[in-house]
Amino acid sequence: MIELGTFIWVTIFATGAAIVNSLGILTVHKGKEWAEKLKPHFMCFASGVLISVSLMFALPEAIEKNSYAGFAALTGFLFMFLSKSLIERKTGEKSLAFGIVAAEGIGIHSLLDGAIYAVTFSASIVVGFLSGIGLVVHEFAEGVIIYGLLISGGASRTKAAWFAFLVAALTTPVGAFIAYPFISKLTVPVLGLALGFVSGVLIYISAAHLLPEARGYEKKHSLWAFGVGVVLALFIVMTKFV
Repeated sequence: MIELGTFIWVTIFATGAAIVNSLGILTVHKGKEWAEKLKPHFMCFASGVLISVSLMFALPEAIEKNSYAGFAALTGFLFMFLSKSLIERKTGEKSLAFGIVAAEGIGIHSLLDGAIYAVTFSASIVVGFLSGIGLVVHEFAEGVIIYGLLISGGASRTKAAWFAFLVAALTTPVGAFIAYPFISKLTVPVLGLALGFVSGVLIYISAAHLLPEARGYEKKHSLWAFGVGVVLALFIVMTKFV
């Protein structure tokens, strides 16, 4: 693997996430039906990668850095659970799986994605790389969903595309660049707590968020897509490819 600085890796993945999200928005904006059909498969694959890296790599490494990281992971999971419940209650939108519909929900979710890149790559290139794969892949499906929800809410096609880009795609690198200067200065024990918190967030996104949303469509081969994500994460870790 090419030796690059932590900030370069954060920049590559955060920018890549914004590009992939934008491609999802642009693809469905252009009326490509295949994007909608493949959405559940993208989410299942991303879920497989994220749940594997969280339980198998990120959380153990966080606990190694700080023995209280498990409590931080629980806090991260509960934070996501309670935030989603609060947004749904305020907006009355039960389908707020990605914190979409309400601009506040979209922005917070994408900013948090950016911060996750900063934390994971600061802790370990392996953790950052694996987490980044899952997060970047799910961005395509997120772009499709955001655009669709804005359209169903009455926005014009052009306004829906631009608004989705501004609050969903662009905020991810913004979140990464804001968080990185602070994350890079953390001591090892504090970084362990931050990584633990992020592990809890990733577990929620994958197991309680992406996978149930994707399985709700009951698309053929969606379970296979989840399995491929798990196998890929296992392969990368076991072979020490990164």
